[in-house]
Amino acid sequence: MKQHLGAGLAILALAAALTGCGSNAGTTPSATAPATTGASSSGAVSTAPSSGSAQSSKASAAVELKTGSSPEGSIVVDAKGMSLYFFTKDTKDSGSSACTGSCLVQWPPLTTTSGAPTAEGVTGKLGTITTPDGKKQVTLNGMPLYYFAKDTKPGDVLGQGVGGVWYLSDPSGAMVKAAPAQGY
Repeated sequence: MKQHLGAGLAILALAAALTGCGSNAGTTPSATAPATTGASSSGAVSTAPSSGSAQSSKASAAVELKTGSSPEGSIVVDAKGMSLYFFTKDTKDSGSSACTGSCLVQWPPLTTTSGAPTAEGVTGKLGTITTPDGKKQVTLNGMPLYYFAKDTKPGDVLGQGVGGVWYLSDPSGAMVKAAPAQGY
């Protein structure tokens, strides 16, 4: 009984955190909960096989971004094939992130120790901003990049469209808001 109650509370906390991050109210959510289960992917990104998770690939000395193929079209992924997202509440070239506090539990920033992140096949302009804790978050065309905690393996794109405010990036640095047209 206690185990079911604990799982239920964790699910409620996760739902509250996602609702807060995806709302249009512009407030920072107050509930926090780490992802407790890996959800199945609604699509896959085609990249070279690799190991690790978003948590282990959040920071690296020389961030290397590349492109991957997904049901949403060509997208930007990290060197391990983990999908990267934009947050529509961020302001381009503001030098800061609108995702703060518990929002960062579900949407960890892509960070680096490098002053000049590198990319293969990504044509948008790369840069960094300083996070409140002093780390360097990678930006693409002036917009911070994030992981989604429920993307647990390369190829997951579960964060696409969450709350109507989280979107994948295409190689030029544009938000991927609609699936590509099929046929004529």
